Amino acid sequence: MLLCRKGFSVIMAIITMSLLLAACSMPQTADKAGAGHKQLLLSSTIGPIDAGIVDVLETEFQKKTGIAVRHVGAGTGATLKQAEGGSFDVVMVHAKALEEKFVANGFGTKRYDIMYNDFVLLGPADDPAKVKGEKSINTALKKIMESKALFISRGDNSGTHIKEKELWQAAGLKPAGDWYRVYEKGAEGNSKTLKYVNEQKGYTIMDRATYITLKKEIQLQVLVEKDESMLNFITLIPVNPAKFPGVKYDEAMQFVEWVASEEGQKIIRDFGKDKYGEPLFFPNSPAGKNLK
Repeated sequence: MLLCRKGFSVIMAIITMSLLLAACSMPQTADKAGAGHKQLLLSSTIGPIDAGIVDVLETEFQKKTGIAVRHVGAGTGATLKQAEGGSFDVVMVHAKALEEKFVANGFGTKRYDIMYNDFVLLGPADDPAKVKGEKSINTALKKIMESKALFISRGDNSGTHIKEKELWQAAGLKPAGDWYRVYEKGAEGNSKTLKYVNEQKGYTIMDRATYITLKKEIQLQVLVEKDESMLNFITLIPVNPAKFPGVKYDEAMQFVEWVASEEGQKIIRDFGKDKYGEPLFFPNSPAGKNLK
């Protein structure tokens, strides 16, 4: 487990350095306003990247402004840790306690709500813990623990893992034992984790967008959903120029403000409908909350 995490950290450092070198060596090209080509570096939690919404927002923003956005993906804990080095201009994350600490410690300027979806409890169709249809995630987790049915965790301090830990804690439970398994490659993202859970016929907590994008490939079913405590809020945080004078704060704010605008929020509202028949995320900025 330790070697896996160290290896992942080395890989992420190499990817980050490659992005930074590419940004520095990219030739300057004129945009519509006649200014030099500009580029932002985004450190993002993996879920929205896997879902495809990050690529769409980056592409549409560049069309609008001429500013290119390039991203590196990691779990929320690793995403914020990367940004604490000053190598990124803005972060996209989904773990409120870690976000507030990031801002309080001066690494970020402010949290901006942009979108949300929810987490669901997934499991095999035969449902050995008999949790299907439970209205309370607390009750469902107790049944899983009591039955010692296999539960698989990302275990990597990502936003998904943090939410899972919060749910166990809220239920007054401390999962441990052979039935509770930490996936050794959990740091590689939700999609890979969910495919593994499907192979092992276990239970897990996962964001709905990941499930929707993979549901034709897996047999796991949504067994518990729509508990208010399972909402999944995603935010953007510009990196603080007072701490890191080299960050592109003005451009980062342009990106944040555009994503939070009615135009950006409509893209979020409609994303996934054509391909999957349902949205993967819901708008959550002040402008987005008024959209129908």
